[in-house]
Amino acid sequence: MVTKLAAIANKAERLILGMMSGTSLDGLDLALCRVRGTGKETQLTVLHFKTITYTATIRSDIRAVFAQETVSMAKLSALHASIGALFAECALLALEEWSLTAADVDLIASHGQTIFHAPQPKDSPFPNNTLQIGDGDHIAVKTGIITISDFRQKHVAGGGEGAPLVVYGDQMLFTDDLKDRFLINIGGIANFTFLPCAKKGTFPLATDTGPGNTLMNQYMFHHFDEPFDKNGQLATAGQVNHALLEALLSHPFFLQAMPKTTGPELFNLAYLHEAMHRAQVTGISHPDVLATLCAFTAKSVATSMLTFHLAPQQTELFISGGGIHNPCLMAFLRKELMGYSIQLFDRLGIPPDAKEAALFALLANETVAGNSSNMIGGPRAPQICLGKISLPA
Repeated sequence: MVTKLAAIANKAERLILGMMSGTSLDGLDLALCRVRGTGKETQLTVLHFKTITYTATIRSDIRAVFAQETVSMAKLSALHASIGALFAECALLALEEWSLTAADVDLIASHGQTIFHAPQPKDSPFPNNTLQIGDGDHIAVKTGIITISDFRQKHVAGGGEGAPLVVYGDQMLFTDDLKDRFLINIGGIANFTFLPCAKKGTFPLATDTGPGNTLMNQYMFHHFDEPFDKNGQLATAGQVNHALLEALLSHPFFLQAMPKTTGPELFNLAYLHEAMHRAQVTGISHPDVLATLCAFTAKSVATSMLTFHLAPQQTELFISGGGIHNPCLMAFLRKELMGYSIQLFDRLGIPPDAKEAALFALLANETVAGNSSNMIGGPRAPQICLGKISLPA
């Protein structure tokens, strides 16, 4: 199998199945990518894409350990293996649907399922840490395909915070010669990559901006037993409560310098309830809460971006992630970024929902090519962004 890995490493072109499961817990995104070259010469094409929606049982199992300070070790250990087995099953189902076999695929790139993300303050006795379940060894053995995983752990070991990682692929694939670009992704957590145009010769920056869909999704699950506000229907029927919005935006996270990371460990229903208490908001309707949460996400994304003070005519904005399917959220974002044109990510050749899965395929490609994506630089930018290699039995 090591001989096979060496042969794959020497190929000019590789077929890689990228798999991404985000903090929204919607399902597993699978993007089959043809990747040619490495580093700045990389060319990536998404050949097939699908999302396999999680069952209510799977969501419930993950929520039992998700962003919890105290969990059952027996449950956590079992889920690490069973989610890996589930990902393997999903991979094989997708390949069968696309009339392919495991032998046709060079590599699987699995992000895993984040269950805890903990960047640490400078005075902490602990290093930054992050935890994803979905064991890569189970995926490799059950599919028969060499699997690359644990990308975030290597980034943390290299001095980073484990997120956002898409900056590495963003810079390789999407830097423009003449225009600055923001690549916005609104998943459970919202983030963007700022790509200065090539002629500037300056470093990119990737940062989380705060909640994306996570608070809305948690609210919908708690009050309606639904995974999300489909098409933003409830939020669209509501009105923004400005006292609550101001309270939500008052967290010290929003004053921290970029780049920074966060997660549902901070932005959760307990935070929402505490903000309601501080704002003395009572008797608020569900649609008004959801409208306010949409505005919260849009405002926090836009405020971070506008600190760059870039002229709209020289700046391109592209957006991906589940948030694009919420018209209320998108309307607020366009209002906050009035004057800028926001385009869906497929204008850059990748389906918006496939972007993160595809870019983890790219990181797997860099891993087997022996690169550390070391074209990325600048303050607080680790030079290591590779994954763990798991060989089939």
